[in-house]
Amino acid sequence: MLTFFKELSLKRSAWLLLAFLAFILESTGLYFQYGMGLQPCVMCVYERLAISGLFFAGIIGLIAPRVRIVRYLAILLWGYSAIKGLFLAIRHTDYQLNPSPWNQCEFKPDFPQTLPFDQWLPQLFAPGPVNCSENQWEMLGWVMPQWLIFAFGVLSFFFILVFISQLKRSKPQYRSVFK
Repeated sequence: MLTFFKELSLKRSAWLLLAFLAFILESTGLYFQYGMGLQPCVMCVYERLAISGLFFAGIIGLIAPRVRIVRYLAILLWGYSAIKGLFLAIRHTDYQLNPSPWNQCEFKPDFPQTLPFDQWLPQLFAPGPVNCSENQWEMLGWVMPQWLIFAFGVLSFFFILVFISQLKRSKPQYRSVFK
């Protein structure tokens, strides 16, 4: 199984799939905002940034998956984004399922001064006047952050498989003089 995932990480189609899945998730969030009129909260903005990290990991891996340093960089960005997004979605779900005055998110994103994403791309990363504990959308009994826990959880699981598969040595290719 690990050999399968290592071989998969060497193919551009796998990295294109990761970028495509992240693009679909980001597009869905933008549809909720601009198509359905749902305003993103601060946690939604952080989760969008994690999804953007997944997209860029897919693009980096798509560039040269057979070059080890490029592939490792893409895998590390994938892992950081997926696991960070998973923790953000868990905390966001806690805000929504256990609302209280002392369990709330910030009013404004806390990006570093050197990377003010909310000022650079306000269409993507500027939150609306919504509290994180406010439930705006639900499907099949799950709120939006619970669906993100599922998505980030699946992506984190596959990251772990791909990461472990990179430690597996490839079979040496013996060339026979006589064929």
